Amino acid sequence: MTEPPLDPSGDEARSLFERELVRPEYHDRDVFQQLLDWIGRAIDDTVNAASDAPPLSTFAAMVAFLALATALALLLSRARRTARVAKERRAVITDETLTARELRERAERALAEGRNADAVVDGFRALAVRQVEHGLLDDLPGATAHEVATAVGAAHPGQRQRVDVTAALFDSVRYGDRPATSAQARGVLELDDVLAGRP
Repeated sequence: MTEPPLDPSGDEARSLFERELVRPEYHDRDVFQQLLDWIGRAIDDTVNAASDAPPLSTFAAMVAFLALATALALLLSRARRTARVAKERRAVITDETLTARELRERAERALAEGRNADAVVDGFRALAVRQVEHGLLDDLPGATAHEVATAVGAAHPGQRQRVDVTAALFDSVRYGDRPATSAQARGVLELDDVLAGRP
């Protein structure tokens, strides 16, 4: 009995491979059908494994899956909201015809009533309108907090960093739905006083 050759030449190997691929079992089903069959077997195996598992383990797996799905949904909704906020116009100076004094009074009233976010928003708007009234800032309805901070920082270089921080606070409170503390609201009003030259 002779042994088959263990080291075929390149032509022999190609010929053997071609003969193997011609066999009918390779052509009974297409690749898509084979993929569907594999997915079906994987689902069957998972269901069988779950049915063999103790009920407590199955319940724990279901709770973990629901928790992961909920966390993913929350992350996606947060990402969409953040993207939407980034695209919105972040106007500080609006078409509202209020003086700096009226906006300041509204901010002080909001602070006294514990509405810190409203106090931050109206306080920063009062600061911006006051700079317009003093001729240090152009009256541009629709100006963003960044644009206001750049102009005010140029007019008051010693307060540039504080103005930038306050503008970022305005954006996060007004357009990012972030809460504000009473200390932050008071800080906005104090900055308005400093820029206005009030002691």
